Amino acid sequence: MNPSGGGGRDLDRAARAIAEAVARRSYGKLVALLAMRTRDIAAAEDALADAFAAALANWPERGCPANPEAWLMTVARRRAIDGARHRRIGDDVANQLAILTDEIDEHEAGALPDGRLALLFACTHPALDAAIRTPLMLQAVLGLEAKTIASAFLMSPAAMSKRLVRAKSKIREAGIPFSVPEREEWPDRLAAVLEAVYAAYAEGWTDPVGGDTERRDLTDEALFLAHLLVELLPDEPEALGLLALMLYAQARCDARRDAAGDYVPLSAQDPATWNAPMIDAADTLLRHANAFNAIGRFQLEAALQSAHVHRCRTRRPNWDEVVQLYDALLAIAASPVVAVNRALALAERDGPQAALDALAPYADDPRLADYQPYWAARANLLARTGATADALSAYDLAIGLERDPAVRRFLQRKRLKLSAAASRR
Repeated sequence: MNPSGGGGRDLDRAARAIAEAVARRSYGKLVALLAMRTRDIAAAEDALADAFAAALANWPERGCPANPEAWLMTVARRRAIDGARHRRIGDDVANQLAILTDEIDEHEAGALPDGRLALLFACTHPALDAAIRTPLMLQAVLGLEAKTIASAFLMSPAAMSKRLVRAKSKIREAGIPFSVPEREEWPDRLAAVLEAVYAAYAEGWTDPVGGDTERRDLTDEALFLAHLLVELLPDEPEALGLLALMLYAQARCDARRDAAGDYVPLSAQDPATWNAPMIDAADTLLRHANAFNAIGRFQLEAALQSAHVHRCRTRRPNWDEVVQLYDALLAIAASPVVAVNRALALAERDGPQAALDALAPYADDPRLADYQPYWAARANLLARTGATADALSAYDLAIGLERDPAVRRFLQRKRLKLSAAASRR
């Protein structure tokens, strides 16, 4: 083997590893710095893509710069200026980008200004359609490709690309600001950011060990964003609550499947298989959030997860506490989804008929028509009250709506067991 050739490959691998590490940690920071000057996310992404390509060509030969972030920003800024002049959009953009020179010294190791929080607020601005906010955030802040995001949201890459292009055009044309809103605007604006991060996590959560790599990896990306929010907003109780909620869920992710790949419900999971350090971290975050005495939706959802963890670990029922937490959640974030989960807790405390009575007002709610957990819950409750025929029909709907093959098999087994028991009567 040629030693120089092997060394060259090693340098190439090292350069690529450094570039990937910088991309993971700093992509959103670099996009934000460029886009805050140009108000053009797409142009910022293009310039940054050129900069990363230049890094892969340059770093193996010349070595990694002292400040990789600043090196990339210097190259990207030049590319963006060239692009602005080529598109003939005036000198204003070029002048704004030139100002970045004062903030960048690629020969020093100092950190660049961090505008990712402002970028998150821009991606979740009220002027943008709610359905595109999470995909836009995933691309602009994390650099995920449109095809990866499309897979996660069960959409064709072409359709997702078109929606993302339209959203970026709207940001540019409408002059949506890349700035952190004033404090009085935070309740609604921050809620949109937190909701977008949680939506990304929920999409990944639906396929924890399945064949869709993009959706599975989405949980890691969403957790990265949640950690980033806590880093940027260390005294924001709802950001703390969101990260706690996600860590409680992630801690038991692997326990949701047995060795054969079959679904294991929470009540049947072995707490010893959960990630204890992750649960401890969630506990610490939730205590910190509670110290601010400003209860919100994500703190309550995290508290519910904490209560479930405590019950499963101690084997002591705490359904009264769980129902009270759901009552509080329903009071500040009413939704049929919360009502379904509250009903399941109510069934454990007061019996299945009480749960069915609690769900009765939602029977005609169109939001539940295609909501699989509602039909699965309804099937379970009806079976427990002896309404077998209705339960079997509800199981059929739940099975038809379920996307996860393991959960579908779980429901099919429950339906088969109920049907067999009914035929023996």
